[in-house]
Amino acid sequence: MCNPIGIISERKRGGDLEKNEWVLCPVCGHKTRVQIRRDTVLIRFPLFCPKCKHENLINVKNYKVLIADRPDAKTQCR
Repeated sequence: MCNPIGIISERKRGGDLEKNEWVLCPVCGHKTRVQIRRDTVLIRFPLFCPKCKHENLINVKNYKVLIADRPDAKTQCR
């Protein structure tokens, strides 16, 4: 089963159905090496894609993956 975030895999654990999703690369859309569950919370997590070799900071909560904003470098005034 596919969705915008990733591919869902289901595992039965002690009578409860546990869903894991692969996180897809926000640049190329391919599967990364990271799986998340419904209760996973990541803040500014460095996600690396082995396919396109890009690294992005992401935030994850309730299967929703958002690219974290990187602050612009400010010049110093003297």
